Amino acid sequence: MLMESDKAALMVVDVQEKLLPAIHESERLGARIQWLVSACHTLNTPILFTEQYPRGLGHTLPALVKLVEQPEVVDKQHFSVVAANCLPEHWQQYRQLIVCGMETHVCVLQTVMGLLQAGKEVFVVADAVGSRTEENRQLGLARMRDAGAQIVSREMVIFELMRQAGTEQFRTISQQFLRGEQP
Repeated sequence: MLMESDKAALMVVDVQEKLLPAIHESERLGARIQWLVSACHTLNTPILFTEQYPRGLGHTLPALVKLVEQPEVVDKQHFSVVAANCLPEHWQQYRQLIVCGMETHVCVLQTVMGLLQAGKEVFVVADAVGSRTEENRQLGLARMRDAGAQIVSREMVIFELMRQAGTEQFRTISQQFLRGEQP
């Protein structure tokens, strides 16, 4: 199955101020997630930010939320957005959810498992998820793949959402996100 722009939305899980510094290769991960959020916003893909216990872990990185005109942010105490029952009702309309964030083996994993159980098609962006250790990131990705999630890259996301070259949208994405060195 391919991602379809009219059925897909991006969920950014717990990319929070106090948690990011503890993540393996945190600067690189932050830059990659920023790239993905910006590209998806350019493609008019709906974006939801989640925050795990923001009182203790801080809020979503300001650099991320400022990329979206009207950012939609939900907070949660459960590790899973689904178990926390905080997924906005209008998000039920999206059949396909593209997921990035942290930690891969905890909040991302439990959210993805809940989304799969709810019958959603889930695409986990491997180069835009992170954990405190690379081993936990790899274990989380393997478990989500085994459960039925599609493991994809950032470029796979944008090319599938665009579907074709030669459009104004393609030219914009190509110039802004595909030229030069990528994070």
